[in-house]
Amino acid sequence: MSMGTVSHQECFNCKKTFPPDKIIFFCPHCSGSIVMKYKPHSIKNQIMHDDFLKAEPDHWKYWMFYPIESKKDIISMDEGGTPLVSDPQNPNWFFKYEGTNPTGSFKDRGSSVEITRAKQLGIEKLACASTGNMGASVSAYCARAEIKASIYVPFGATATKKKQIKFYGAKIKRVFGDYTKALNKTQGLWAKKHTYLAGDYVYRNEGQKSVVFEILDQLKFKSPSQIILPIGMGNLCFATYKGAVEMKEAGLISKIPKIIGVQSVHCNPIEIAFKNNLKYIPVIKNPKTIASAINTGNPNYGLEALYAIRKTKGKVISVTDTELRHAKAQLAHKGLYVEASGAAPYAAAKKLKNLPGKTVMILTGHGLKDTLVK
Repeated sequence: MSMGTVSHQECFNCKKTFPPDKIIFFCPHCSGSIVMKYKPHSIKNQIMHDDFLKAEPDHWKYWMFYPIESKKDIISMDEGGTPLVSDPQNPNWFFKYEGTNPTGSFKDRGSSVEITRAKQLGIEKLACASTGNMGASVSAYCARAEIKASIYVPFGATATKKKQIKFYGAKIKRVFGDYTKALNKTQGLWAKKHTYLAGDYVYRNEGQKSVVFEILDQLKFKSPSQIILPIGMGNLCFATYKGAVEMKEAGLISKIPKIIGVQSVHCNPIEIAFKNNLKYIPVIKNPKTIASAINTGNPNYGLEALYAIRKTKGKVISVTDTELRHAKAQLAHKGLYVEASGAAPYAAAKKLKNLPGKTVMILTGHGLKDTLVK
């Protein structure tokens, strides 16, 4: 099958290459993550015309940057096209409000591409490890695609998110442990039974790029000075960087914004690696923060996130649960109701204070996702 504008797949760690249509979740040689590589000239041929430039920002507007052949038979619920809201107190600050996606979080961007690909491959059932948002999103898109989903949920996932998963018709598999244990369970299913996997893998990463495509599009293809985003597994961070690089290669922007990642002080392995100039990500055992969506002590896209931050001369900052609560309340007073992890960028921006130029903060999930967090 043709993969459109895709050139090949490549391991982030060992740089081994694989055919563009090979079903692969992690490198068989070193267990590294898989990165999709594109043919920039093929993308340029499809975007350098008035129809593309004039079209409203929307997730599937950028389909030529995804590992699919065409927009035919896609699994979509009109995800993306989320508002970029200005801060009434600071004209240089903008909020990308991802809570307006169909299931209430940015995860729908990745799910649309990921489940479209699964449907194209004829997949009838799959497994996914999730702290909640991704599981809800995968469940919703699998429901539309008529694919059976089993979601492996770790201890600490909120009751609201588990209920959302259940209502979409997926099976919930509870795991006594953190996200890493849930992830190991699903990867064991792939190793033993070749159960198809959804989650933090290459197709999701490709879909999540659309958040930065839209940000840049909404700013008339003029890059902000920095983009601030929460870091859990790290794939949103890497996807944001990758998307910006691909837009620059396609000639749509002239510079790549700095990326500032935000973690909880109780779960900050990437911040520790960044501040100590490490080449590995230390593991935080038994992390605990009110921001359940970023409560990941062993992020499987940690090195990739670290790479993105270093390449853009960005930084990593951690915030306390108290700072998250305050940021959540203050955003609500601006009309933006977010979950605790979604408030992390604003908490960080307030801490950093004098940020130069335009700043965009990605507010990743709706406040109804964790109503018990005060």
